[in-house]
This record gives sequence, C-alpha cells and structure tokens, in this order.
Amino acid sequence: MSTQKLNKAVNNRKADLLSQEVQHIDIKSFDARPIVESMRGMSFTSRDLARAAEIYNMMLEDKSCAIVLTLAGSTSAGGCMDLYADLVANNMVDCIVSTGASIVDMDFFEGLGFKHYQAKASVDDRELRDLYIDRIYDTYIDEEDLQSCDATIYEIANSLEPRAYSSREFIAEMGKYLCKHGKKDNSLVKLAYEKNVPIFCPAFTDSSAGFGLVKHQVENPGKHMTIDSIADFRELTDLKIHAGTTGLMMIGGGVPKNFVQDTVVCAEILGKEVDMHKYAVQITVADVRDGACSSSTLKEACSWGKVDVTFEQMVFAEAGSVMPLIASDAYHRGVWKNRKKWELAKVFK
Repeated sequence: MSTQKLNKAVNNRKADLLSQEVQHIDIKSFDARPIVESMRGMSFTSRDLARAAEIYNMMLEDKSCAIVLTLAGSTSAGGCMDLYADLVANNMVDCIVSTGASIVDMDFFEGLGFKHYQAKASVDDRELRDLYIDRIYDTYIDEEDLQSCDATIYEIANSLEPRAYSSREFIAEMGKYLCKHGKKDNSLVKLAYEKNVPIFCPAFTDSSAGFGLVKHQVENPGKHMTIDSIADFRELTDLKIHAGTTGLMMIGGGVPKNFVQDTVVCAEILGKEVDMHKYAVQITVADVRDGACSSSTLKEACSWGKVDVTFEQMVFAEAGSVMPLIASDAYHRGVWKNRKKWELAKVFK
C-alpha cells in the first residue's frame, strides 16, 4: 500500500472512532423531583440518593451557608460537564476544588472547541496509541487536540509576570482567556471567572496543564511563573474562615475532598475558631475496607474535626448516574433563585 493510501486509511479509521461526541446532560430539560421523592420510600442506594438530595437542598436553603463543589474522576468528560456549569451559572455552588484533569483536560479543553467522544466498541489500546487517541474507560480524546490545549496553557503562562501563583489565580487567567478566545459559552472555567466563583486545583500540574507549564519553565530559566500549592491551602482556608458555615458536595474523593476538609484544621492551627463543615455529601465508588474510601468516610472525618455528622450522606454509586438526579431535583425546586451571591473570588481582590 502506498504511503498516501496508508495515511488516508489511518485518517479514516481515526475519524470513524472519533465520530460520536459525548452529549452532556442538561439538568434543566427534565424534572427529577418525582423520582427523587419516590426514592425516599425505598432502600439501599436509592434512599441514600434521596437523603443526599435533601441535604444539598438544605445547603441551598441555608442563607449563611457557602457551598463547595469538589470534583475528582472523569464525570466531566463522561457527560456531566454542562451540569457543573449550570450549578455555577445558577448560583448553586460558591467555590470549586478539583483535580487538574477535570478543569484542564476536560472543561478548558472543550472551552477551546474540542470534544470528547464515545467509544463504539472495544478497541486494542495499541491501535489507539498509534492513532493518537487517548482513552478514559469508554470515552476518547484526540491527543493532537489535547496537545493544542497544552500549548494554550504554555501561551497563558508565557503571558504572565514571573512569580508564584495559586492555582486559583492561574485558572482565573484561563477563564479570562476563554472570554476572549473560547468556543463554548457555558465552559465551567469561563463561567466561574465571570461569576467570581474561585476554582482551586491543589495538584494542578497532575494534568495536561503540567506539560505546558514544564515547557514554560524550561524555556524561561530563572524568570518563569510557578504554581504555589501552599498558597492554595492558605487561600482556601481564608475562604472557610470568611464564610463560616459551609457545605460540601463531593464527587469522588482524593486530593480535592481531603484538601477542602483540612481547611477546618488549618484554621484552628492559625488560631481561628471555625465550625466543622455543617453539611456534606460524597458520591463515590471507593471502598472502605482498605482504610481509605478515597480519603475516609464522612463519619470518620468527624473524628478529625473536619465534618459534622448531623447532615452528612455517603452515596456509593458512580456519580454520573446519581448527580444528574440530585442536581435536577435542586434546580427545579428553585431555592437557588433567592440565594446570596457569595462571589468568593472577590475576597482576593
């Protein structure tokens, strides 16, 4: 086969695999209240889900409560991206703590106009590597598009004054970039910037952003910007002290979950008396038997002085199948329409 025909065959194969875009769920298009209400009378995960929805609505109804959304895992790529954007757009969360992947590889990536794709069937991962297709379980990303995203991070880094930045500061610059050059109006990063909702990624470089930032440092020795994770911790603790009463809506666990819970302990070490997080919901598939549960159960966190157990709920389920019901239920109840706008990013201005 000639090189031209081979290249055409490869391109056709890649185009075939990347032909079915992931469709992000629209919580406004359906009313989950009836099914959530029905689940209250059930058992097992269904009743846990209904209790989690009740606690989330309590957070929204509590006029003194600032709500923190934490994101770990790949639900954004899997179809929940617009859901999280709607929470920001409708004043249903006030701060976000996330993995870098959810913010950069997923949301910022789509904000630049790129897409995630559904895998049609099982494919040899060696073939995917040859085609420059990255796989997240049954979801595909074009590696060439992802490298364009890396290059944009590099471009943003090059435009900044050489100094240490919290991830919140850098992500705000990403939001500012999307306001000028973005291709998607409801990007979470863009909306958060516009709505003054701070986003923290305490392990920011553990994402596609890391490649662009490493290139920036290598090409600017001695005069480069860098990400200060200690500033992240300090700033998020400042927000906990500022807000007082807080509620946590946690997707997955890991670094984002533990990071935001630790703000209570950090505030105490700084000599500030703050209450434990009053409300907490965690949706996870992690197991408790290894002593972790992706950073402990919520009841266990109480022993560390992090989370009150009066209004807490663990939901052991894949978040993509649970969060759309909880978010739609809360959206259609409409409590958010009368919520205070915290605009917590203004604390740092």
